[in-house]
This record gives sequence, C-alpha cells and structure tokens, in this order.
Amino acid sequence: MKKILKFLLKGFIGVVALLLIVFIVLKLTFNEEVPEGTTGKPADELAMKMLDAINHKEFTQASELHWTFRGVNRYRWKLQQNLVDVYWDDYRVAYQTRYPQSSFAFKNEIKLEGKEKEEAIAYAEKNFNNDSFWMVAPHKLFDAGVKRSVVQVDDKEQLLVQYSSGGSTPGDAYLWELDENYQPVAFKMWVSIIPLNGIRAKWQDWEMTDGGFPLSRKRSLYGIQIPITQVKVVP
Repeated sequence: MKKILKFLLKGFIGVVALLLIVFIVLKLTFNEEVPEGTTGKPADELAMKMLDAINHKEFTQASELHWTFRGVNRYRWKLQQNLVDVYWDDYRVAYQTRYPQSSFAFKNEIKLEGKEKEEAIAYAEKNFNNDSFWMVAPHKLFDAGVKRSVVQVDDKEQLLVQYSSGGSTPGDAYLWELDENYQPVAFKMWVSIIPLNGIRAKWQDWEMTDGGFPLSRKRSLYGIQIPITQVKVVP
C-alpha cells in the first residue's frame, strides 16, 4: 500500500512540475506589452471604417439576437428594449442591460427573491458580458469608457481598443487586425482573466444575417473554436 501511495505521490508531483514548466514557457512566450498608438481623429476614423465594414447601423436596428454559448448559456437579446433573457439549467433571468437592479430571476418559472435572486442576476450579468462580447465585440468600439488608438504593425493600421470601464473586467485591451476592406480578421488580447499577454483570436467566416449585417461564424484561439451555436438574428 505504501509503495502505491509513494508511486501516486511521485506521479502527482511529476504532473504538477510538468504543468508548471508549461505555464512558465507560455508566460515567457506570451509576454507582449500593450502597444502604444495614436489616439484622436485617426483612431476614430479607422474605427468608423471598421464599423462600416460590418454594417454597424443595421446591427443597431436589429430586433433580437439569439445564441447559445458553450452549450450551457442561452440568450435572447432584445436590443431595442435593452433586455436579454438568459437561460441555463432551470433558470431564466430577464436581465436589464442598463439597469441590472431592475432585472427579474426565475427558477422553473417561479419568481426568485432575496439572495437567490441576486445570485441568479449576478450569474446572468457576468456571463452575458463575456458571451455577448464574443458575439459582437467588433460593434463595441464606441462604448462608454473606450479608448481607441491606431497602431502601426508591419506598415498596416490596426485598432487598439481599451475598455476603462463597463463590463465585468474593466481594463481589458484588444488589438484588432483588419483586412483590406477593414473587416476584422483577428485580435490580440490583454485581459485580466487570462494570465498571458497578447494571445491572438481569429474572427473568420463572416456571413450575412437576416438583420442585414454579417457575423463571424468561426472564432478561435489557436485552433480551438469558441463554442457559439444556434445563432439567429430577428430583424
């Protein structure tokens, strides 16, 4: 028995050591600093070109946007009402995006109160902030508290977007890479929830929706696809 425990302990220590080495290597590889760029009119003009490329005006006029994230969280976002129904397990939260304190929460369609209500709303808010960003991040260039900068990378203009407020993780930064038509193809991230700096995510396979604006159908991190399914736009 002691030999088995000793073997298991050695194996555990070996796995921990391997994971530590992998983390150190990744940390040394992804250690880019947030680049500096030019703010003001040049950045705003580049941002507007990017928004024009993805038909931002049509996006703002859409009635609803539906999707499922990770096969767990389901969303029915009523854009004109600033309301999103968030579903998971037996829960539903009617989340008010502008006034979260006015939201309602249900379990098995029974209205929740007190701490259980607060916890359900907090879950909906945190997950909606993250999951909706992966859906429509290119449309969030002029949100409140956003700083925009033009960064020159290999003689091409890229758009650095820094969020000083709002969402669940203020302080995050994204460097958007654009194609010749100013459509987004990827961004590099500096985010608090990932301890690696400058990780690149691709935004590919843009397809036109019923709302008259395109959405990326394939967002991925080094070959691992972000799990977004059941996408539907209601004009």
